[in-house]
Amino acid sequence: MLKLEHITKTFFVGDEPVYALRDVNLHVKPYEFVAICGPSGSGKTTLMNIMGCLDTADTGSYLLDGIDINDCTDEELSDIRSRKIGFVFQQFNLLPQMSALENVELPMIYQKVPARERMQRAKAALEMVGLENRIHHTPEQLSGGQQQRVAIARALASNQSGVILADEPTGNLDTKSGNDIMQYFTDLAANKTHTVILITHNPEIAEQAQRTVFVRDGILYEKAGENEII
Repeated sequence: MLKLEHITKTFFVGDEPVYALRDVNLHVKPYEFVAICGPSGSGKTTLMNIMGCLDTADTGSYLLDGIDINDCTDEELSDIRSRKIGFVFQQFNLLPQMSALENVELPMIYQKVPARERMQRAKAALEMVGLENRIHHTPEQLSGGQQQRVAIARALASNQSGVILADEPTGNLDTKSGNDIMQYFTDLAANKTHTVILITHNPEIAEQAQRTVFVRDGILYEKAGENEII
């Protein structure tokens, strides 16, 4: 599904190099639920951007569904982001003037999904996250947990069998709502509908995934015995 080999990424602050990622290797299998855990500044956001095709590595290879991302044009990367990756962020990124249904439909408009299919997929995704009775509510009429469920439904509807990339999705939620969101991700992997990759700074959240890897100083580790590098 997703394979990164010898990924490096360096930024410069003036003339000083900042090594965001150092020889990162990661293989995520289809329908796996993986958490990437690390503190602020560890490199996890840079890694997320590369996995989400929002940025490219300086060196190394990245295969997504057998596609060599390094060989893709900007237009091809945009299409991959649209069709193979569903994003869920800490900020829900819902348009305030639109209903839950309209927010879920929006990415499919850009994909040129026919109107009837678009509505069917949006309604089905909202039902999956338990919001079938809230489809006409705007974000201000929904709780934080409900808004995040709309964001998840949006990712599911526009990306029916690919990767869900969730960046601190429980960060703005209370404990119960956060646990509910984590259960949705667990179910997606268990039901073999999506691969889920969760970015978090919280080890307690990360522990709910099937597998947890850790990023520190741009280096990826798996907690297997004495912090073995994977």
